[in-house]
Amino acid sequence: MDISSQLLQWYRSNRRDFPWRTTKNPYKIWLSEIILQQTRTSQGLDYYLKFTDTFPKIEHLASAKETRVLKLWQGLGYYSRARNLHATAQYVQDELQGIFPKSYEDLIKLKGIGPYTAAAISSICFKEVKAAVDGNVYRVLSRIFDIDTAINSTEGIKIFQKLADELICKKEPGDYNQALMDLGATTCKPKNPLCDVCPLQSKCLAKKLRIVEQRPVKTKKHKVKNRFLNYYCVEHHAQFYMKKRTENDIWKNLYDFPLSEADCAKEDFNQVELKALEKIIGENTFTLEKARRYQHKLTHQKLHINVYHLKSKNEIKKGHFIKVNPREAMEFPVPKPIEKFFKELFNGLDFER
Repeated sequence: MDISSQLLQWYRSNRRDFPWRTTKNPYKIWLSEIILQQTRTSQGLDYYLKFTDTFPKIEHLASAKETRVLKLWQGLGYYSRARNLHATAQYVQDELQGIFPKSYEDLIKLKGIGPYTAAAISSICFKEVKAAVDGNVYRVLSRIFDIDTAINSTEGIKIFQKLADELICKKEPGDYNQALMDLGATTCKPKNPLCDVCPLQSKCLAKKLRIVEQRPVKTKKHKVKNRFLNYYCVEHHAQFYMKKRTENDIWKNLYDFPLSEADCAKEDFNQVELKALEKIIGENTFTLEKARRYQHKLTHQKLHINVYHLKSKNEIKKGHFIKVNPREAMEFPVPKPIEKFFKELFNGLDFER
């Protein structure tokens, strides 16, 4: 029995039960694939259900305001996925009359859809014979065939895609792709793989050579950059000053507070921070109510964040800020550290009226 036959036989008895597995609707398959990029399935499931409840059809997502989409996405990270999701929904609805492209070549032209997602949608929804290669697939194939080429190298990407395309079941490409993903997620795991129950163990070269833990090979990650962010949560008569992040940086189109970035960590709010704040919002009289420190990890950045809650005696007239009350503030899409701070702040404050 060849690999695809063994894999499909295993999948029929061991497939994971997810709501997107019960449909061939390209909108819902696309939505699930975008959410599950860089996200654990257990976390992504809740977001998928929220999105499909709020936007059951692509026209609902397309007509929504971006702020609402980002708010629903809040906490999932990699916010460019949400912005691209919204933009693509609008394009499909407005330019393609709400009809998703059926082929890999047309799907990959859409914003936010790469080779893996295009292959997953086209194979699952339209039975196109195109292998979807994600981290799970890289791991399974590198172990079965003992491939020591780095999976994140240009050469490795080509090798694994070619191999996956050669192995794919031509009659059931969608199920085959999902079977290979499930095998990597549940059995051929990164650590402590369950080799003894793997349906492909007899064909696995890495198991025979006892080097399973050494596959796949991956080149070293980029050096993580440390950034030191000082946020000023300025309150004036129970209203807060916020702004939309429009620059090409982290958290684009989310909302945050007046901000200064430092070269190193600052232990306390001092004259240096006060001068930085004055440059942003002008001279004013503040009282420091609360300070909190957070660390937040991104793919290539580690953020060291200070949030200072300040009360201002006078209204701020400098800078392009909006004034919001607590209820409005909680409705805006904000970075995770800001959300944490707000929850603590609003639970513990007796606001002036």
